[in-house]
Parts: sequence; structure tokens; C-alpha cells
Amino acid sequence: MKFKIDKFLISIAIVVFLAYLFPQFGSKSGPLPLDRIASIGISLIFFFYGLKLSPEKIKSGLKNWKLHLLIQGCTFLFFPIIILCFYPFIHSNYDNNIWIAFLFLASLPSTVSSSVVMVSIAKGNVPAAIFNASISGLIGIFITPLWLGLFLNDTNANYNLGEIYTKLITEVLAPVIIGFLLHRFWGGFAQKHSKYLTLFDKSVILLIIYKSFSDSFKENVFSGIDTNDFFIIGIGVITLFYTIYLLTGFISKLLSFSIEDTITSQFCGTKKSLVHGSVFAKILFINPSAMGIILLPILFFHSFQIFIISFIASQKSNRIVEKGILH
Repeated sequence: MKFKIDKFLISIAIVVFLAYLFPQFGSKSGPLPLDRIASIGISLIFFFYGLKLSPEKIKSGLKNWKLHLLIQGCTFLFFPIIILCFYPFIHSNYDNNIWIAFLFLASLPSTVSSSVVMVSIAKGNVPAAIFNASISGLIGIFITPLWLGLFLNDTNANYNLGEIYTKLITEVLAPVIIGFLLHRFWGGFAQKHSKYLTLFDKSVILLIIYKSFSDSFKENVFSGIDTNDFFIIGIGVITLFYTIYLLTGFISKLLSFSIEDTITSQFCGTKKSLVHGSVFAKILFINPSAMGIILLPILFFHSFQIFIISFIASQKSNRIVEKGILH
């Protein structure tokens, strides 16, 4: 099969390189109000997200509860538990920072667009994928801060769950609810212009990434990370992905899921959202210079999941068609 180069991944690489060359424009003390612009952009992202939430699809999706429990359990329980197993091996502040970055990755919700697209390519259960990817973002608003709060309360005096939930409610949840309530009026508009809204989402995420890495480069946060560390992070990301992928496949077999539901559980249960990761990092972590390290695992994971799931989706699609299971 032919692989298409993901333009968004290229854009991320370019933005990180620009942050390295020109950190002064994106740092907290820079001349541009990027923090305010990013906050407004975040609210708009989730407003449009709410506009695209269909009440009918959410209602119909509630029926397949075993599949939903498995996907959400993988996303918010199995992922973090695997990372927790490595907590006893932390021996320094540097190790702790990397571990927190992986815990942050593990506690994030699933991504929406790529989950649905890949499930569709593999001929899985698309309605269930839409339901789980949509509901995952809402659950993450409450669950992600709780997971991090278990470990950041002791190491970061500024980690205040009350203030964090206030920010999440005002910048994320409230726009989602407003958008959801307006779905009957503007939902069709949002679906019709979904391509442009996706472009807007990615633009805001690139802005957040630029700002995060600008602060990190200006404060020389990456000076302690060498090639071996990047290699270890990469291996950790790949291992984490395949552990969850095989685990969801095993549990799906135990539950006697159909091929379509198994595909959906493995594709949705292994995904993590870069959109939510960028947004939540901006809200959850007080020190802007540390966000570069915090975002490293999710950037690695995002790149790998797009590559490997695209390959797996194509293989499953071809195999299913050849066997005549689906037409």
C-alpha cells in the first residue's frame, strides 16, 4: 500500500523548528498575546465540537454498552494503570517529569476524527466509533485532571483542582454545552463545513505547540535530554500502544465481539487526542516552560498511532473484503 505523508505531522515539525529558531515570539514574555489567542481558540474548538454532537447518534450509541465500557475502560483505566506500574522506578526529578508526561498521555481522552476515519476504512462499527470518540472527550474533562492530581498535588503546590475545573468548565465544557444546545440550528452548518473547522482546530493546536516549545527552548528545558532519552520515550510510546492494542483484542475475544466491534474497540481504545493533550496541558500545568517535555510523549504517540493504525486499517479492510465477510 502507499502511505500518504500526513501534512499535520509535517506542520508540527515545522512549528517546533520555528519555536527553536524564534522562541522570543512565543514565550510568555513575548510581544504577542498568544496565550489569550490560544484560550479563545480553545473555546471555539469545543463550541464547534458541541455543534457536531448529534443527540440522535448519542442515544442510539448507548445500546452496545459492553463495547463502550471496554473502550472507555482502556482509555481512562488500563492506560494509566500500565504507567502506574513504572512509578516505583522513579529515582530523580528528571525521571519524575518524564513519568508525569507519560501519565498525562495515558489519562487523555481518545481522538475523534482519526478514530472514526480509521474504523470506517477497516469496515468496523462506525456508529459505535462516533459515539465513543465523542463521549470520550467529555469524560476526559473530569477524569484527566483527577489522575494527574493524585501525583501533582505533592510535587506542585500550584496544582489546584478547583481552579483547574473552573478553567475546564469555562474554556471547554461550557462551549461544548452551548454548541450542543445549538446543534438543532447550526449542526448542519458545522457538518457541512467540517473540513474548515478541522483546519481551524489544527491551527489552534499548532499555535499552542509553538507557544509551549518556545517557552521550553527559551528556558533550556531540553538541555538535559539526549538522544538516548528520545529513543527511550519512543520505545515507551510504541510499547504502550501495542500493549493496549493486544489487550483490547484479547478482551474483545473473551466477550465474543463481532469483527466489526473488535476493530472498533482496538482502534478507539488505543487512540489518544493531541487536541485535548495540547488544550489540557495549557490548563493543567502552571509552568509554561515545562510543557515542551509534557507534550513530547503525546506528539510521539500521535505520530505513531496515525502511521500504524493507517496500516492496520488497510490490512483489515483488504482481508475482510477478500474473505467476503463484508461487501
